[in-house]
Formats: sequence, structure tokens, C-alpha cells
Amino acid sequence: MLRFTLRRFIVAALVAFLVSLVAFTTLRMTGDLAISLAGADATPEDIATLRQAYGLDRPLLLQYADWLAGALAGDFGRSYYFPSSVWGLIANALPVTLTLATLGLAICLAIGIPLGVVAALRPGSWIDRFAMTTAVIGQAIPNFWFGLMLIVLFGLMIPILPISGDATWAHFVLPSFVLGWSSAPAVMRLTRSGMLEVLSSDYIRTAYAKGLAPLRVLFKHALRNAVIPVVALASVQFGNMLTGSVVTETVFAMNGVGYLAWISISRQDFPVVQAILLMGAMFYVWLTFAADLINAWLDPRIRVG
Repeated sequence: MLRFTLRRFIVAALVAFLVSLVAFTTLRMTGDLAISLAGADATPEDIATLRQAYGLDRPLLLQYADWLAGALAGDFGRSYYFPSSVWGLIANALPVTLTLATLGLAICLAIGIPLGVVAALRPGSWIDRFAMTTAVIGQAIPNFWFGLMLIVLFGLMIPILPISGDATWAHFVLPSFVLGWSSAPAVMRLTRSGMLEVLSSDYIRTAYAKGLAPLRVLFKHALRNAVIPVVALASVQFGNMLTGSVVTETVFAMNGVGYLAWISISRQDFPVVQAILLMGAMFYVWLTFAADLINAWLDPRIRVG
């Protein structure tokens, strides 16, 4: 366990370094920030003053070294456009995105796992075909279009839910369903294939032969082993929801990290974008670590060493 944790820590440090380096250099290739900050009517003197004030006249490696030293100390700098520190902006937006992603993952699992189990129990039946059709539709519909259709349906035609903002729990219903619906097909397919493989195993036939209750065999023996790969997939889907909620948060006007990233990219607010990219990479690393630990608990044969 100690060796596994140490390896994961080293991987996390390397990922953080590479993501920060690539983000830092790539963002600065998109244009001259001083010109963007100064505006269309700025004089060359104004641009030069801004470039010196933000340290943009220094070599790129020195700029990166200064930013990296601050990031290691927990200081990601200040936003170029918002009157706040970068961490303050992310801290205000993160609860919205965490709540949205958590609810979206719950909806994803609530749809995908039961459909996958039912489809595996009746392969080739109308239930199986219904589940597969639902999966195809879920993956084919873009999030922005599905979100707009829900807004029209539940905000205009049947106005029972709020369609923008994040003030109450009701504001999270529609965007959470959009995220969950788009991620459920992958969970459903993996659950179905895992259940089909497990149900044909010798130990399942032995359990039935011993006279164990069908529900006990299904949930205690079959489903527990079938969902082991689903745990890893769920961690990836949760990471996608955390880092890929830009479209959903924009459609529903939610002040989360995704919407903050979109605004920061459009305004070339480099410090904010760099911090969000770094945070997203770290989410993926630690979610994978958590998934490995959960799999080890579900299957004693797995050892993290």
C-alpha cells in the first residue's frame, strides 16, 4: 500500500508539472496579452507599460518559474480581469461544480447500472433492445441541445423548474440530469457486459445449485464482481463532469468552474485558466487513485502494492 501511494504521488507530481508547463506555454501562444488588456485605442507606450507591470516583458521561462514557485506555495496569482485572487475565484465557483458533478454522477449510476443489470438478465429481449436504444440516444444527443430542450419543456411549456442560476437545489435538477444522461450509456454498456460475463461463470452456477436465493446470488455475488470495472469508469466520468461542464454550466447560466473557465479563456485571463487546468489534471489523478482503492475493497484478489 505504501509503495502504491508513493508511486501515485510521483505520478501526480509529474502530471502537475507537465500540465502546468504545457498550459503556461500554450496559452501565451494565443496572442499578446498586453495588447488585449490595453484595448484597441491604446498607444504603444500604454502597451509597454502594461507588459512591464505584469512581467510579460521577461523571458518565458522566468515567468513560468515565478508562477510555479507561487503555485507550490498555494498562491496562483491574481486574475487579470476580476478584482480577486485566482484561488478566491475558483473557491467561489468550485462548490457549484462539485454539487453539479456529484448529482450528475448519482443520476448516471441510477440510470446506467439498473439498465445494464436488467439488459444482462434478459439478453436479446425487448428490455435489452430498449436499454441499448437508450444508450445510443444518450450518446448521440449533444449536451447543449439536450439542455436547451429541457429548458423549453420544463421552463416554458411546463414551467415547474428554474432554468438558470444556482441559488437553490431546484436549479441543479435539469443540468444534473443533462450530465447524468450523457454519461449513463457508457456505464450501462459496461455493466451489461460485466454481468453477462459473471452470470456465465462457474461459481454463479454453483451458487444457484446450492439453492441460494436468486436475489442474493444476483446482488451479493454477481453484481459485486460486475461493477468492479464500473468503479474505474465512474471515476473517469466524474472527472469529465468536473472538468467538462463548461457547456452545461453556460447553457444553464451556473457560476461554476466550467463557466469561469469559459470566461477566462475568452478574456485571455491566463492565471485563472492555468489554475483550472492544473486542478482538473489533479482531479483525474486522485479519482483514479480512489477507484483503485475501491476496487481493492470490492475484490480481495486485487492488491495495491
